[in-house]
Amino acid sequence: MERYSDEELLSAFADPGRREWAFTRLVEKYQQRLYHHIRRLVISHEDADDVLQNTFLKMWRGLEGFRGGSELYTWLYRIATREALTFLRREKKNLFRPWEGYEKELEETLESDEHFSGDAVLKQLHKALLHLPEKQRLVFHLRYFDNMPYAEMSQVLGTSEGALKASYHHAVKKVERYLTGD
Repeated sequence: MERYSDEELLSAFADPGRREWAFTRLVEKYQQRLYHHIRRLVISHEDADDVLQNTFLKMWRGLEGFRGGSELYTWLYRIATREALTFLRREKKNLFRPWEGYEKELEETLESDEHFSGDAVLKQLHKALLHLPEKQRLVFHLRYFDNMPYAEMSQVLGTSEGALKASYHHAVKKVERYLTGD
């Protein structure tokens, strides 16, 4: 596929005659990265697909108003993160059980997921992450898996860099304790 810059695609999206073409190119450009981010948060392949679809619907509705205050990918990442967290909260509420119960269900989903391509160590890491509070889990995902700089993470999550560094530090310590059995 020929590569187009975000600026070229945004310009094409502004033209009603090229809007669908530009949207399709944007989906092609970002769907894999966003899918993997969402998948790490919601665990299930099917749920990740649903959340990704919602993310792209929000992108379609909001793209015309995108003013470039941040990078396009940062904006999309923010939408995907919010959609994934909204999905998780809705699922937890629909199950009428505390987070620990939903956490166990996510663990079972991870165990039985035929789409999970990681090895046993990665599966253990994902299980450990399910035991983190929501914010620490999200920060860990963004930093560890996506190697996102704290400055960009701050834009995505609307939190100070210092708070993000502290959350990541606490998350790492909790994951270490979980993995070592302490």
